[in-house]
Amino acid sequence: MKHRHSPAARLALASAPLMLLVAGMAVGHPGHDHAHGSGFAAGLAHPLLGLDHLLAMLAVGLWSLRQSRAFSLAAPLLAAGGMLLGAGLAWVGLALPGVEFGIAMSVLLAGVLIAALVKVPAAVGAGVVVLFMLFHGHAHGSEIPHGASMLTYLAGFTLATLAVTYAGRLAGGLLMQRENRFLRALGVAITAAGALLAFG
Repeated sequence: MKHRHSPAARLALASAPLMLLVAGMAVGHPGHDHAHGSGFAAGLAHPLLGLDHLLAMLAVGLWSLRQSRAFSLAAPLLAAGGMLLGAGLAWVGLALPGVEFGIAMSVLLAGVLIAALVKVPAAVGAGVVVLFMLFHGHAHGSEIPHGASMLTYLAGFTLATLAVTYAGRLAGGLLMQRENRFLRALGVAITAAGALLAFG
């Protein structure tokens, strides 16, 4: 009997190569060398210009939908808090080992959590989100444009983080109204992108 792939499997197979192709755009954060304006505009643009940052924020929003209501509602704020903490560490001169690898692994592991529909206690989930976003925040803090206002830069990337994470929650809600297999397939694609970022 001929084996037929489910729609979710076909979606995963189709989207994973695409994610692998475009994920390379995020390596080294192209475009971050040049300030896109200063202060608020630069902070707003920075998380949106790296595919690794974008995928991580979307993944946090997607994954949070299957968690407890309290954790799900808090996830965008936890993501922003992790980013701010990471940026603060960078600004006081505390280096994190393997920041780029940590960023890539956060994407990969978040994709696995989505694909496997993993549910965790709220306290564990909060720690995971903060840890994931800590690396992203450190990268943001290290790449503040020269002469930019620290306060307005913080405001810009915090707003971008909240917006993208909420967008992930919205997308996850729409997918869950259909079938979990679509959410799983998206998790597979995000995992594939994270794997390329980490090991490609």
